Amino acid sequence: MESGNVLFALGLTVFAGLSTGIGSLMAFMSKSFDKRFLSAVLGFSAGVMIYVSLVEIFPKAKESLSVVFDAKTGYVYTVIAFFAGIAIIALIDNLVPSFENPHEFQHIDQEQKGFIEDKKLKRMGVFSAIAIAIHNFPEGLATFIGALEDPTLGISIAVAIAIHNIPEGIAVSTPIYFATGNRKQAFMYSFLSGFAEPIGAILGYFLLMRIFNDAMFGLIFAGVAGIMVYISLDELLPTAEAYGEHHVAILGLIGGMVVMAISLLLFA
Repeated sequence: MESGNVLFALGLTVFAGLSTGIGSLMAFMSKSFDKRFLSAVLGFSAGVMIYVSLVEIFPKAKESLSVVFDAKTGYVYTVIAFFAGIAIIALIDNLVPSFENPHEFQHIDQEQKGFIEDKKLKRMGVFSAIAIAIHNFPEGLATFIGALEDPTLGISIAVAIAIHNIPEGIAVSTPIYFATGNRKQAFMYSFLSGFAEPIGAILGYFLLMRIFNDAMFGLIFAGVAGIMVYISLDELLPTAEAYGEHHVAILGLIGGMVVMAISLLLFA
């Protein structure tokens, strides 16, 4: 791997991860959110991730594994790795209690009304930061590996994950800010939770670079596709619907697919 490609991939991962800070700033700067717009944007992000996973990443993984094995065996391994990726991220999700899991999303207004005690609010924010950090490890690896394979694909993944990290930043910073009144502390927790993405990318790179070959690439890429589909269906779409109307979220989803399809056609 060329050092320039690695630095570019790492830069995209940093951008995607630290966008939790954007969510934190949004929480501080605005007393109310345009929920329909946020719903459409989250649906758009889901559309990008689902389309690119099934139309671009999965076929590339299958192609890579078919070079090492025969076509049928390569296909079988691709399918196994895809569902293994879903299983890994689902296991991580289930290991985090729903109260402290920001992906079991609650409306911000409900959070503010439902948790009155300062200690409970701060505890919720801190545990949300920890939970997001845990989830962001595989997301960081997904962005990093995608950018190494194809810079254009990496940019698409990074933008989609960055959009989905914004409400996570809100989920971390809002309860901590209401508990402490300290904007800097709330922003710090939000910022650090997103920093897990580049850390996940760096650890994955150093652990895998010595054994990185067509087979390893295919398995990881198929797993990444599974992770991104799970994130879209389990996190992005439910959150989009929680913030807005069902049809707004779906139109955003379709719009994301259309934009991703056009961009892939233009750069094909």
